[in-house]
Amino acid sequence: MKTICVYCGSQFGDEPAFRKAAHTIGKMAAQAGWRVVYGGGDMGLMGETAISARDAGGDVYGIIPQFLIEKEGVLRDVEHKIVDTMHERKMLMFEESDVFCTLPGGIGTLEEIIETLSWARLSLHQKPMIIANINGFWSPLKELLSHVVSRQFAPESMMDSIQFIDQAEDVIKAAEAALLRNKA
Repeated sequence: MKTICVYCGSQFGDEPAFRKAAHTIGKMAAQAGWRVVYGGGDMGLMGETAISARDAGGDVYGIIPQFLIEKEGVLRDVEHKIVDTMHERKMLMFEESDVFCTLPGGIGTLEEIIETLSWARLSLHQKPMIIANINGFWSPLKELLSHVVSRQFAPESMMDSIQFIDQAEDVIKAAEAALLRNKA
């Protein structure tokens, strides 16, 4: 079974399109037979993704540090693991996943995708990374990464590690294609 790790906010953000995208990605992942790995909470885009995957009959695996349970809740009717630290959470999410997808989110979401991109840059993995750039949410990140490349702090090939997708409906298809490219 293929597994997609979804990084996203524990809030819904300021646009209904963000919540709709989380719902779509969770549902489409389940329908395509993908397992969804996520941060374990039941709030915001994180909860929406997991709930829609679960409700579509999908396999969902949440990973959450003990100290966040009271703040973010736990979606108890899916498999989950409670860990001690954020570092454990991120490492397990990384180890359990074949592909990473980032939906809109806050500083924690940004930190997760930057760390995953940094690990790819250091040749620690070659797992596909997809940014769900819903309504241009992550366009400033794309501009920043291009700036880093243009100022010669990273090679142009770094941009090959990450794919920006504008429509939630295209994420699973892009993930499938990226996995096939990696196998070739």
